[in-house]
Amino acid sequence: MRIDILTLFPDLFESYLQQSLLKKAIDRGLVDVQRWNFRDWTTDKHQSVDDRPFGGGPGMLLCCQPVVDCVEAVQREATAPGRLVMLTPQGRKLDQALVRELAGEPRIVLLCGRYEGFDERIRLALNPLEISAGDFITNGGEVPAMLIVDTVIRLVPGVLGDETSSKYESFADSGLLEYPQYTRPREYRGMAVPEVLVEGNHEKIAVWREEASRDRTRMVRHDLFAAASDTRQED
Repeated sequence: MRIDILTLFPDLFESYLQQSLLKKAIDRGLVDVQRWNFRDWTTDKHQSVDDRPFGGGPGMLLCCQPVVDCVEAVQREATAPGRLVMLTPQGRKLDQALVRELAGEPRIVLLCGRYEGFDERIRLALNPLEISAGDFITNGGEVPAMLIVDTVIRLVPGVLGDETSSKYESFADSGLLEYPQYTRPREYRGMAVPEVLVEGNHEKIAVWREEASRDRTRMVRHDLFAAASDTRQED
């Protein structure tokens, strides 16, 4: 999978790209991450990328020309333009279903905003898939872009050491939170590992885990539990 990140601050990703699973995936050729700076497509000596909004208001907006020219040039860098994603609070909220959708793409291009956002004509000209990391505000699209990269690469074949790992995580096929997990020691500060997990009966363990997953979801995320219950009824 190829991931292109378009941003005013490409250096923010330097350390991030050198860590953990992502670095291993890049080193093994499973994931290719490229970074691009909007300023490289400016046409004035000051490399201006933003300006005041018409009609007044606080802050600055990213201008059309450098952003659109950057996107179009980057999309020509490979045989396929890729799925263009604009990180914006107005977008579709990121969830595991959307992560799976993105992971099915051979290439995604992430467009990171800054300041007060994008000139509206950027969205109209490029027609991107708009994605929001959640109902909160960040300083820019870089952290949400990292979040998308982090979640998507886990579904790229070969990235996880155990190919079944992602299947049993929270929000996987069931839509429920993951069941509680334990490791050694068997008892810590009076809290013991459930006996069923140490008896070695895998059928009982599977039943316990499914029930524990449903119980946890019902207690802390009733919205997910209700949605999962509706899906089961439809099946």
